[in-house]
Order: sequence, then C-alpha cells, then structure tokens
Amino acid sequence: MDTNQTYEKWSSMGIITNYLGVSRETVLHWVSKRQMPAHKVGRLWKFKISEVDHWIRTGGAADKES
Repeated sequence: MDTNQTYEKWSSMGIITNYLGVSRETVLHWVSKRQMPAHKVGRLWKFKISEVDHWIRTGGAADKES
C-alpha cells in the first residue's frame, strides 16, 4: 500500500446535512430524484464530500422546472 496516498472518509447523513445546511428530507429527495451521489451501507446512507461538492458545482442541486 502506498503510504503517500490519502483516503477520503465516508460522511454520515448528519455530517452532510450540516455541511450543506439542508434538512435530511432534502438530502433524501436529492438522492432519489436528482441522483445525488450517495451509497447505502446497510441501512445507512454514506457520502463522499468531494463527490457531493462536484455534484453541486455541476448543477445537481439547482432548482429545475418540471
């Protein structure tokens, strides 16, 4: 294993909601309807902040007209 390689930790739902300043319901809506990057580990949702940041920067969280 390369000791110089860094690994990004998985973040919990609580960390992501706090990081983004949104509710749990909003995150769950984004996961189901807007393909927010999230991974189910057992019964828990886990997130990589770098993936979420990229998703937001590329317009994933933008309001879209139906």
